[in-house]
Amino acid sequence: MQKRLVRKLDLERLLSKIEVHPSPRPDLEQYTIPADVAATMLRIAAYTNDHIVGKEVLDLGCGTGRLALGAAFLGAKQVVGVDVDRIAVGKAVENSARTDLKESVDWVVADIKAIRGDFDTVLQNPPFGVQKRGADRVFLEKALECGNIVYSLHVHPEKDALSISELRAAGLLSVSAPSFMERFVEKCGGKIRVVYAMVMAVPCMFDFHTKKRHEFVVDLYVIEKR
Repeated sequence: MQKRLVRKLDLERLLSKIEVHPSPRPDLEQYTIPADVAATMLRIAAYTNDHIVGKEVLDLGCGTGRLALGAAFLGAKQVVGVDVDRIAVGKAVENSARTDLKESVDWVVADIKAIRGDFDTVLQNPPFGVQKRGADRVFLEKALECGNIVYSLHVHPEKDALSISELRAAGLLSVSAPSFMERFVEKCGGKIRVVYAMVMAVPCMFDFHTKKRHEFVVDLYVIEKR
């Protein structure tokens, strides 16, 4: 178990070693969470709120393992990473060996709907629902079914535009949750504790991408089960 405070730079270095999906699918919105965003998310969970160290952690839609392995590195008691894509999980297994965390995470190839269990903390970078409307809601429902605390990334509402340059300078900004998200989370038996806005950047990955690098605002929701 990790006893000392891990610097964000050291955490980002570890996360940067984790290789991305070799053939991501646009229909599954398989965008690897950037190392800086993952590090921010993990440090908030671990050090601001004490929801990682010594805890049982579930990573829903784990992809190639950045959040799961980051949680293990910070000192989670048990980590389970779940993804429907066998190739992604295979790469996650390779990444666990690459980061010397092979014995620290259990990997499962399955649809998240099949997952059962009780976890202290759920971490997730779900599909944003761009390709399939409402895809992120399935993840929220399952996260609140399985976890006491949920950390979940979602696209910031377009109508509530934030300056990317100002947000990049600030690093992190506390914002209000839109009413539709509050209603949905309450329906699922949860309560939004806080929402943090931050900048996420993804490289050109698919044929329909027109920019080499796309920056946009995402919201990190911290949700507790009621």
